[in-house]
Amino acid sequence: MPSTLDDLIKVRLGKLEQIKKLGIDPYPARCVRKQTCAEALELIGKEVAVAGRIMAIRGHGGIQFFDLRDESGKIQVVFKADKLKTNDQRLITLLDLGDFIDVQGEVFKTQAGEISVLASDFHLLTKSIRPLPSQWYGLKDVEERYRKRYLDLLMNPQALEVLVNRSKITYTIRKFLVEKKGYLEVEDPVLQTLYGGGRARPFITHHNTLDMDLYLRISNELYLKRLIVGGLEKVFEMGHTFRNEGMDKNHNPEFTMLETMEAYIDYKENMSLIEEMFEYVAKEVFGTTQLLYQGKTIDYKKPWKRIRVEDLFKENIEANLNQFDTLEKARDLAKKTGVEIKNFMTKGEILLEIFEKKCTSKIIQPTFVYDYPADFYPLAKKLENNPELVESFDIYVAGMEMGTNWSEQNNPQELRREWEKESKKEAAGNEETQKLDEEFLEALEYGMPPTSGIGPGIDRWVMVMTDSPAIADVILFPTLRPEK
Repeated sequence: MPSTLDDLIKVRLGKLEQIKKLGIDPYPARCVRKQTCAEALELIGKEVAVAGRIMAIRGHGGIQFFDLRDESGKIQVVFKADKLKTNDQRLITLLDLGDFIDVQGEVFKTQAGEISVLASDFHLLTKSIRPLPSQWYGLKDVEERYRKRYLDLLMNPQALEVLVNRSKITYTIRKFLVEKKGYLEVEDPVLQTLYGGGRARPFITHHNTLDMDLYLRISNELYLKRLIVGGLEKVFEMGHTFRNEGMDKNHNPEFTMLETMEAYIDYKENMSLIEEMFEYVAKEVFGTTQLLYQGKTIDYKKPWKRIRVEDLFKENIEANLNQFDTLEKARDLAKKTGVEIKNFMTKGEILLEIFEKKCTSKIIQPTFVYDYPADFYPLAKKLENNPELVESFDIYVAGMEMGTNWSEQNNPQELRREWEKESKKEAAGNEETQKLDEEFLEALEYGMPPTSGIGPGIDRWVMVMTDSPAIADVILFPTLRPEK
């Protein structure tokens, strides 16, 4: 009896050679398939032609029962020796779990009441060489599932359900924006000569023909705004974004972001867009606004709670945000609250770091936290009555930040001043500052109307809506260190 994986593979390779000796092609290009397994279940008394992977084999001698599975579901196939040709009888003995076959025959109900196909003919479509995990070693750990996602989807119905729901969520977001709100979906460059639109370290690549370095985008915001300058009023893109950063349960270097840009609105109008959109998604995909995430019921029904940063700060730190009006006071507060900071951080950046570490983890229900310190958001409009703050909001669900959004700075001279401050921060040692983009400033000088955009991270939204504990659970092929 084989006892190792190599032994099992050797047995299957032996069967493969026997199949070839029977004159059977174990990897044909075509198959006979007219119905899915799910469709065949509804056709009792009818002739069908189904195809799929063998997931179970039972019986012996003159009768065999196979479970055949395709994407639609599973159906039992019954093979009776007196109904099969001699070659087919031989082939039956050479089949294993994991092989693909097509089957033709009549659908009937067995004495046990199971709807099945009584095979009159069948063909081998693919001979599998490796046994499926449940036969051999199982999926040993979570990382193994991520590395071999194809096996995870095959053996883990929950993983497949998350994938299906992710597709439904992204489709429904597009449907909402295009059909209900009149947005135009666009495609902006992934390779950029200068990265911008956020704070992050980029991935760098090189174009050989032009002999120049290019960056994988950290955001597509600045290109969407160019389109607003060009006369479009509602645009969005949902696509991959890249940030050269660490990985944890909420972060992956390659992720999916939705970014919109709309003319003639401000950030508070975008709060309404966000809550309406995700209430719509929850109802359309799941049939309810109340979804479970890690033991807590999250309700996406609008209106969502709205709270200012300074109010949440006061509630959790028991101090007024504006009393820390110097860099030294901000540093003292970080030390007092046990929040680690970097030497190059400005006053606003330190206060924001304290806020994120101490004030947001208990926000469970969908909440807009708004009016952030200006230091961190050079692309955002300042509040008219307080230039220390900007018209910006973050979305929080289950203690996670789900996307940053703001009223866009459309004054090119003011934006230049803010980007020059960013350059000084870079000189002080901050590697994640924004870059001064002369081409974008030139575009702004032609004039951009009042504009606001949103930037929710799609992977995190899929996490909370599918009750998935880690971002790697909702990304089909997350970034992992190679095993060798």
